[in-house]
Amino acid sequence: MTDSSDNADEEARSFREIGKGLLDEEMGPSSSMAHLYRGEIHRMKFWRERLDRTTNWAVIMMAAILTWAFSSRTNPHYVILVGWAALTVFLVVEARRYRGYDIWRSRVRTLQRNVFALGLDPSRELADPDWRYKLADDYDQPTLKITMEEAIAHRLRRIYLPLFAVLLAAWVIRVTAFVEQPWPSSAAIGQIPGEFVTVIVSLYALILGVIACRPRTWYAEEELRTSDFRRDQ
Repeated sequence: MTDSSDNADEEARSFREIGKGLLDEEMGPSSSMAHLYRGEIHRMKFWRERLDRTTNWAVIMMAAILTWAFSSRTNPHYVILVGWAALTVFLVVEARRYRGYDIWRSRVRTLQRNVFALGLDPSRELADPDWRYKLADDYDQPTLKITMEEAIAHRLRRIYLPLFAVLLAAWVIRVTAFVEQPWPSSAAIGQIPGEFVTVIVSLYALILGVIACRPRTWYAEEELRTSDFRRDQ
């Protein structure tokens, strides 16, 4: 009876210690660590490509709408506002994808800072002493690390705010220089008065600007928000 109990305890301990020492610090970028890092790079690259694909769709859609809107004076101006609505859909889709991309990028940056940076320069201090526990928790239960609002703000700053600005400028030109009626009457859409349409467009542009530019604490994993050009040249 005692022998069977000891065997059971020994088996339980062996199961608990599976993987122990697999990624020990003294091993450096071991084979297991290299495969782990390569896998995370692959997933990050895949989600990066999904982001770029959404941006490409948005740019193509915008170019098509602008081409059609200015191809004839009789074409309605509100098709540009339809482009604004479509661009908003692309923005939301891309923000959702960016939240997923940040999961894999945060893991890659954790390994780069705490394994490979120290391997290349052992004189560095450990960036995060608890990085192993945090990474283990993230592998055990992957979670989104940034809010939807932060993801939208990031994509606005990087890509979509200039695209919205181009559409806004095109709409203003379309309702002022390509119509016979004076502005803001020229901005009318059917029975909706031009003044109301102008106010809605202005408010929407203001909301986008506030979301993109308001001061905030960024939780996205070390995106390139600063420039450090070499000054020793």
